[in-house]
Amino acid sequence: MTNVAVLYYSSTGNVFRLAEAAADAAVKAGADVRLHRIPELVDEPPVTDREAWRRHTEATAQVPPATLDDLEWADAVLLGTPVRFGSPAPQVLHFVDTTAALSIAGRLSGKVAGAFASGSAPHGGQVSAILALHNAFCHWGAVIVSTGSTDPVLFRPDNGNPYGASNVSRNQPGNVGDDNLAAAEFQARRSVAIATALAAGLRDG
Repeated sequence: MTNVAVLYYSSTGNVFRLAEAAADAAVKAGADVRLHRIPELVDEPPVTDREAWRRHTEATAQVPPATLDDLEWADAVLLGTPVRFGSPAPQVLHFVDTTAALSIAGRLSGKVAGAFASGSAPHGGQVSAILALHNAFCHWGAVIVSTGSTDPVLFRPDNGNPYGASNVSRNQPGNVGDDNLAAAEFQARRSVAIATALAAGLRDG
């Protein structure tokens, strides 16, 4: 069975909805899945909608925190992040920073990796945030699996990003369109398929 870790940070629920869709699709594709949240760095993060953050934090308190063990366990890793000035959220960057001991030792090499993002506005940095995480995947020695322009769902009006699933939240908590969720589901299925084929090829080789 292929192991898939869907690790995400979400302040008000948009990235969580993408992560949940990806995790559900990976399970349906036959994978063993961990859906884990990347923890806050401080007790009171500088969010724009504190009440929405509080509600989302309480609603997802049962989701286990992401750890380095999730990365070692996984054959495929999907990282989800909000956009912060065109970059991944600090919580996600901090988590990535902690992976150096694994990556330098080669323990992340050959894993399938992809990213997805949510931003407030069209062209608001979703692509640059995803590509910033791709930089880390290169240091890991991972095999980057993008969405590409490889399925009709990616050509729907609210999609169109070939790097990873994303959405435009308009700063509304939990505001993720069905087309965006479908893109996240496709990204997860594609990651499972390629991770499974890669593992089989390596065994045969």
